[in-house]
Amino acid sequence: MDTLYKSKAVIAVFLAIGIGAVTSAQGQERERKEPPTFEQLLEQMDSGKDGKLSVAEVKGPLKEIFADVDTDENGYITKEEFEKAPKPKRKKRDNN
Repeated sequence: MDTLYKSKAVIAVFLAIGIGAVTSAQGQERERKEPPTFEQLLEQMDSGKDGKLSVAEVKGPLKEIFADVDTDENGYITKEEFEKAPKPKRKKRDNN
């Protein structure tokens, strides 16, 4: 009988760990990182502290689409241009 109780206890522990891992993974999936605001980008990248971003100041994905966002083609992205910029398309998930 003692062995039967130990086996059940071991199975219960593995089930608890498995359920906890699945629940944790699902919780992480639901958390989505919001894109930065223009003010956050200014804090991080506006080295000239002039309230706008030049092509030399930006980095990451914004640098790749700089010309598309800089609609007046003056070499700077303003808050108005940033807010009117097209939103990036979401990547499709591969559920294999």
